[in-house]
Amino acid sequence: MDALIAFGVLLLLIVGGLWVQFAVGAAALVYLWLMKGLAGWKALGLVSWGAANSFTLAAIPLFILMAEILLASGLSARLYNGIAPFVRRLPGGLLHTNIVGSGVFAAVAGGSAPTAAAMSTVALPALSARGYNRRFVAGSLAAGGTLGILIPPSITMIIYATFTETSIAQLFAAGLVPGILLGACYSLFIIARALAKPSLVPRDTQPRSLADYLRAAADVLPFTILIVFILGSIYAGIATPTEAGALGVVGAVVISALYRRLNPSMLKTALSRTLTMSGNVLFIVFISMIFAYATALSGVGQALVDRVADAGLSQVSLLLILMVVFAILGCFMEGLGMIAIIVPVIFPTLMAMGVDPVWFGVFVVILVELGQLTPPLGVILFVVASSDAQTRVEDVILGVLPFFAIILAFLVLLIALPDIALWLPHLTAGG
Repeated sequence: MDALIAFGVLLLLIVGGLWVQFAVGAAALVYLWLMKGLAGWKALGLVSWGAANSFTLAAIPLFILMAEILLASGLSARLYNGIAPFVRRLPGGLLHTNIVGSGVFAAVAGGSAPTAAAMSTVALPALSARGYNRRFVAGSLAAGGTLGILIPPSITMIIYATFTETSIAQLFAAGLVPGILLGACYSLFIIARALAKPSLVPRDTQPRSLADYLRAAADVLPFTILIVFILGSIYAGIATPTEAGALGVVGAVVISALYRRLNPSMLKTALSRTLTMSGNVLFIVFISMIFAYATALSGVGQALVDRVADAGLSQVSLLLILMVVFAILGCFMEGLGMIAIIVPVIFPTLMAMGVDPVWFGVFVVILVELGQLTPPLGVILFVVASSDAQTRVEDVILGVLPFFAIILAFLVLLIALPDIALWLPHLTAGG
């Protein structure tokens, strides 16, 4: 009953419009008070210190800073223009640049919002002006933006690892292949749609010389080196994710300097945005740790294990139920809030049923992707719409619906073939 009251308070506050982090914090305090009275709040100091004193979480502001340096220096346009010549001949033309560019930028950004913002600012106005269907462009950008939390390094994976004490290196390895495959599914859909209805995508007949391709490759090469540098150091066991984040910041500064974009104003902007975003993310983590502590203290996780066992639910049934729950929650809250509420409660049950925690981390991240595309509060929908004055949120929603279905189908595939996520971690250090 205490759990039902606490979750009721949480949902009431969220639906009432209160920010997620404050709603979670208020529900956690009510939960502790119902169980232990005011004495239940005595542990808040230790819980908050445990949440803040984390070497793992130090990676978050580092990866955010790296992405913000690249974004503030305007290098996303160079990346986009570098990829475009290599994919323009495919059916769908430059729409593939949205997917490939998002995947590459995701590998240095660590989050979906920076990825979607970087690609949409460059692509949406330009492609719409060239005659591409605006909804098709917006949908591909929104779908590509979600790759930011799946392709490592991923801030969402770091948060999941903090709650579940799972290896970040193995999570990063597990997310790479699914991220690439999901991006490939997006591109295959674009090809099929372009072939079925050529009027959506104009043909690019402009000739290109070898020099054009070499210049384009030169624009992409620094990003490729940075990605290999960061992920290679983690997978080889040379650096921890936090140390790799620091190396990534240095690499982003060097790339900006090489392209003569490094200046005090740009660094000030990047640092300011990093402080704002890091403060928001880490505050959610801090509040969520209190909620997780209340959940653990109540024993609701073990009670759920017993209820699931009594009900005779299978792994597949429970995972399908989770897909529905995350899709619904995505209508009301952001991804980190969903992880904070659901994972501490459901994780003991899944472990009792033999679900691999690394695989489940990938599954949860894709569910969060789904939530970020769910109206009315899917954050990626608004990021894409805000990048172009002529694009409405309704256009993005209608354009992203087919990609939403692709994500659902991919989740089912991941349930049927878990080795899609698990084979690479077994080849890397600690697998």
